[in-house]
Amino acid sequence: MTYQITANSKGTRKIEVTDHHLATLAKYNLLEHLVDSNGIVDESVLDKLRFNVRSILSTESGNDKDLLDLCLDVLYHSDMKALGLANLIALYQEHKPAEEPATESEP
Repeated sequence: MTYQITANSKGTRKIEVTDHHLATLAKYNLLEHLVDSNGIVDESVLDKLRFNVRSILSTESGNDKDLLDLCLDVLYHSDMKALGLANLIALYQEHKPAEEPATESEP
């Protein structure tokens, strides 16, 4: 499924986000503990996210096409600003992939 997040206050700029992008965010826990306790999403939070992604991409485990697609399509989109990130976080919280229940191993 494809969603659109608003990237500016006038609502004229939109960024498309897919379930696949949301799953990649969950896979790498990119939005967990990203925002400080004050809850404000500003350009420094967006920079922090981009630095975290660059760090992952510089490792061997970062050679993931899904992560590269997320970067190209969403995180480094030309319209992505603080408002867009705040809306991405809200969308992620709303459609967060369900965590798999822990299964007990039988003796």
